[in-house]
Amino acid sequence: MDDGFLMEVCVDSVESAVNAERGGAGRIELCAGLVEGGTTPSMGLLQVVKQCVRVPVFVMIRPRGGDFLYSDREVEVMKADIRLAKLHGADGLVFGALTEDGRIDTELCTALLAVCRPLPVTFHRAFDMVHDPLVALETLISLGFERVLTSGCDSSALEGLSLIKRLAEQVTSSARFYDIGFFPPGGGITERNLQRILEGSTASEFHCSARSARDSGMKFRNPNVAMGASFSAPEYSIKVADVAKVRTLNAIAKNIL
Repeated sequence: MDDGFLMEVCVDSVESAVNAERGGAGRIELCAGLVEGGTTPSMGLLQVVKQCVRVPVFVMIRPRGGDFLYSDREVEVMKADIRLAKLHGADGLVFGALTEDGRIDTELCTALLAVCRPLPVTFHRAFDMVHDPLVALETLISLGFERVLTSGCDSSALEGLSLIKRLAEQVTSSARFYDIGFFPPGGGITERNLQRILEGSTASEFHCSARSARDSGMKFRNPNVAMGASFSAPEYSIKVADVAKVRTLNAIAKNIL
């Protein structure tokens, strides 16, 4: 925490992690598969990132893209990944799980939290898919999550700002609540809208990717083959956290808070 706020940058590579720290990020969320909203990173990536940065690294625990309704075997994978992430130096964990009717899966979350402890845990943007966000928030507070990442159940934090503010007020009024970092807005945060989001949400943390596209160093290129689905990123363009963007967002937040 610096000057009353904290900037968390989600990254999927060592280069992005280093750039995020250089730009002033106070925490890193380490993922794979950002095109799917983030999945569990490899333990090799975690190990090398931990060697290269000094800020806390929170590890995404999400065995696949798609919904947040998990099978028994997927749950076993999540538990194994949590244990491995702790073993390899994770400073915190990030996960979310829902029932088929769009409520917080309290049984599963309780079991996963037990495996995560004593590390702090963030409930990720699975929150944005719940049936009733106000009820879901009370459930997460009672379960003991340290923070909840949300775009206000909308396409971006700016569009969901009114709900984020309402949720933040609900958190503040809870006698059980003590962590001012509980409710960082995230989703679509840029230099153009950060001021409005922070002023409108009274947040003390925010979450972003701050990425730019960088052209691949490949000289020979085959335009007829793609390694993923048609909606995936181009093969010869790499998105990485941009030091200048991180610094700019940091400066905007410091100015406000």
